[in-house]
Amino acid sequence: MNPETTLPGSGGAETENGEKPFIIAHISDMHAGSQYFVPNLMDRAVVELNELRPNVVVTTGDLTNEGFKQEYLLAKSYLDKIQCEDLLVVPGNHDARNVGYVHFEEMYGSRQTVCHRDGISIVGVDSSEPDLDHGTIGRHRYKWIADQFTVKADFRVFLLHHHLLPIPGTGRERNMVYDAGDTLEVLQACNVNLILSGHKHVPYAWRLEDIYTVNAGTVCTLRLRGKVRPCYNVIEIGREEVTIWRKYPFHDADLIIKFSRSDEAFEKSTMNVKEQPS
Repeated sequence: MNPETTLPGSGGAETENGEKPFIIAHISDMHAGSQYFVPNLMDRAVVELNELRPNVVVTTGDLTNEGFKQEYLLAKSYLDKIQCEDLLVVPGNHDARNVGYVHFEEMYGSRQTVCHRDGISIVGVDSSEPDLDHGTIGRHRYKWIADQFTVKADFRVFLLHHHLLPIPGTGRERNMVYDAGDTLEVLQACNVNLILSGHKHVPYAWRLEDIYTVNAGTVCTLRLRGKVRPCYNVIEIGREEVTIWRKYPFHDADLIIKFSRSDEAFEKSTMNVKEQPS
């Protein structure tokens, strides 16, 4: 593994052969309309994303706080400012409240999303259940997911709102995906490399066999646990390795995980909810 890494925000670090990595910006849990929503943080995140110029921006749910139309409109007003050709959005449990999924479908179309480009396949699904906090993928969608990943790709990414593995520092576990085990088995059979999720507002990474699962924090709210700060993730997919950062609007970035694409070598931050810098 290469110990020298360039922080995101410089237009993408070049590899040794001069190639730029494929960059995915991962934002989550905006909670537009919440009393804890901080517009200045979201404004800054948009500016930073437009300077970064990622290949794809993904949003893993909880755009809103209660699923109301005015909250959806507020969230969309920010997302519309992001200058990226491919903006992929899946809803979260807060978006499904008060029949909010109808507003999601009106503004974003399908609650599932698929993107195939530059050898990268990204597939996202709606893991929410109306007015419930837990998540479900469901047997009826396993084949659909598998079908989307049949497209030839060098790297495969799966998106959902809820986490498939417990996140440290988030208290009693009660709201993850009910069929997490079956879903992970489907994703493993599909040769998925990376799973991106939100929900818990704590950025963290796990490695499960050959799959890396990475959670994002809340990008622009003060719904925070312990010393965690508002942040979003930046994923740099290079030919040899993948580097994932947590980026703090207005501030610096630090490593979540870096892993090799050719062997089992990886470097993971041990920083947890109690050790985050102030």
